[in-house]
Amino acid sequence: MSLGLVGRKVGMTRVFTDDGDTIPVTVVDVSNNRVTQIKTAETDGYVAVQVAYGRRRPGRVNKAAAGHFAKAGAEAGHTLKEFRVKPDELASFKLGGPVGADIFKVGQMVDVSGTSQGKGFAGVIKRHNFSSNRASHGNSVSHNKPGSIGQNQDPGRVFPGKRMAGHMGAARSTVQNVEIVRVDIERQLLLIRGALPGSRGGDVTVKPTVRATRVVQHAPKAAPKAEGKPAAKPEAKPAAKPAAKPAAK
Repeated sequence: MSLGLVGRKVGMTRVFTDDGDTIPVTVVDVSNNRVTQIKTAETDGYVAVQVAYGRRRPGRVNKAAAGHFAKAGAEAGHTLKEFRVKPDELASFKLGGPVGADIFKVGQMVDVSGTSQGKGFAGVIKRHNFSSNRASHGNSVSHNKPGSIGQNQDPGRVFPGKRMAGHMGAARSTVQNVEIVRVDIERQLLLIRGALPGSRGGDVTVKPTVRATRVVQHAPKAAPKAEGKPAAKPEAKPAAKPAAKPAAK
């Protein structure tokens, strides 16, 4: 199923395998996802399912949003997310119905999106991984500088997108192709391998990965040799002796 869920990043922990190995995981709470709109090709031009997450007080919802939630028969939420699905999957959804963590399975690869942690104003070394200059032997306090940014007389300007110091973080970030280690149906939790973008308590979107799983192709094995003794090599014939020369008179 191509449907995803919206969740809340709870924090990080670790999971022990049967072999004693430890796996770092991020816990994502995906409870209380409900369907607020079902879009079809006849009415909207494409097929998708809109999901609401979280709770919001009625006084904080405008009239347009309140009517939208009332039409679906769902509680108002603070996050709306739309997922493209296949037409044959629409039969399993209904307006106002819940969508649980059971749509994912252990071992499935997913993409997780969220807002990365804000780092404030950062220099080029922290922001773009620039290397610093030497801090002594004639260096006049320029060990932490970005260096020259200009061009020659032609074109005589700084190109847009130049890597410079500036605001770092607090941007949309996606981690692709991460594995679901455990699915807790009772508590509606997903344990996903590794770190995910965002701070604790932030919203993240989990959906099946769009990257194709890499298939390792092994080299073809050599054909097995035929059993039995190898055929005997033909014996080489001895070289013919040169004819004897007649004795000199």
